Amino acid sequence: MTTATAQIRSDIRGNRLQQGLGLWYLSFWVLTGISPVDRRDWLLENFLVVVFSGLLIATYRRFPLSDLSYALIAIYLTLHSIGAHYTYPQVPIGQWAKETFHLSRNHFDRVVHFSFGLLLAYPARELFLRVAKARGFWAYYLPIDVILALSAMYEIMESWFAKIIGPGLGDAWLGTQGDIWDSQNDMTAALAGAIICMAITAILQRRYRNRFS
Repeated sequence: MTTATAQIRSDIRGNRLQQGLGLWYLSFWVLTGISPVDRRDWLLENFLVVVFSGLLIATYRRFPLSDLSYALIAIYLTLHSIGAHYTYPQVPIGQWAKETFHLSRNHFDRVVHFSFGLLLAYPARELFLRVAKARGFWAYYLPIDVILALSAMYEIMESWFAKIIGPGLGDAWLGTQGDIWDSQNDMTAALAGAIICMAITAILQRRYRNRFS
């Protein structure tokens, strides 16, 4: 598996891991697109996914990412697909946790926001290493900064869509579940995930001398 500092070239025809990741996510995305709980909510949740996936495909030949980055992205998109299929407040495993541990809400959305930081900070770091030649402190700080900025941007876009679409679907899509600090808590979860990701990366880099950087 290639990592951020490896010499990377576009070779999906000879890369079984990337082929497997692409096949897995496409199959899972199609499966979760069959009879979702709310079709309009599913379409909204997948709008940015389609844009993001299209960007990855369009830039693959000129700027392929490492195998590790693609694996992390695939895991995150898989989690997001589950939330899009059920709508985040109704994801079964979150409902089970809510009832079992007497929680105030279904926290699956918090898990996915946390995963946004935990799983996508590394690909962001790879971009800064290879494009901006970031090193030292900045190679760890900038990915955290970008994750927090993207998380805030997403919360702003959610509010716009909610106002445009209407109160009913807007509330379902926002998934606040009565939490007046939902946006702030979502961003905090993403920030925590990004910090943990960069901490793990720093520890592994120090231990294995850039092998996992």
